[in-house]
Amino acid sequence: MSATAPSPASPTVPEGLSAHAYVRYPDLDGRHVFITGGGSGIGAYFVHAFASQGAQVSFVSLHADAGEALCAAVAATGAPRPVFTACDIRDAGALQAVIAARTAAAGPVSVLINNAARDQRHTVETLDVAGWDDLMATNLRPQFFAIQSVVTAMKAAGEGSILNVGSNSANLGLAGYPAYVTAKAAITGLTKALARELGPHGIRVNALVPGWVMTAKQKALWVTPEGLAECLAQQSLKRTIDGEDVAEAALFLASRAAGMITGQALLVDGGRAMP
Repeated sequence: MSATAPSPASPTVPEGLSAHAYVRYPDLDGRHVFITGGGSGIGAYFVHAFASQGAQVSFVSLHADAGEALCAAVAATGAPRPVFTACDIRDAGALQAVIAARTAAAGPVSVLINNAARDQRHTVETLDVAGWDDLMATNLRPQFFAIQSVVTAMKAAGEGSILNVGSNSANLGLAGYPAYVTAKAAITGLTKALARELGPHGIRVNALVPGWVMTAKQKALWVTPEGLAECLAQQSLKRTIDGEDVAEAALFLASRAAGMITGQALLVDGGRAMP
């Protein structure tokens, strides 16, 4: 089975990009923030949220048109214009080269957000070895090698914040994409291990674990009236989760306000629990 995920033909800038006023964290002003998968979905909200703080945001994504459109849209809000680089994160060497180039241009990365992911649906009977490896090369391997690329400078600075984006599909054991769920569960383990290893250097590592966020891709590919009703019935908070909800949590975890929080997995899922 091929693990190439369907995707909307042309990812677009999230609607109402400039409408949300994010909580302000002054210590993020001027920081260099690097985001994977920033061109669309939740990642686009991260790009806007951190730029709105005055941060210098660098991000990678597959879709050049969407990436450049997002940069223009963020700049139009009066925030510093982000810098986009097209990159397939399955190529770890290419990802590390982009991080090195952006570090040379904008200074050491203070905040790394490992966001890129692909929730390709598949079954245990049909996923082959190549498909499994390809999904791990998107959903797990880049997190480690992106971190590897920033830790030397973070150690030298004596500080840094790393956010690994998980999914509550791992907490709930959702069916329909076992390789994705496996990778997202592994992200929590990676987060805890590296929080312990890097903590003595002042580097914080946390997982940010969203529930079902109503991005354009989710609406186009997976959301059905029945599925959405089931999700809301299982949530304690009875509204859908927006990209801004997750971005607000990312700002908090990256900021000095979370200065003694590390090795944690922060759920942003409306209090969802299986019956």
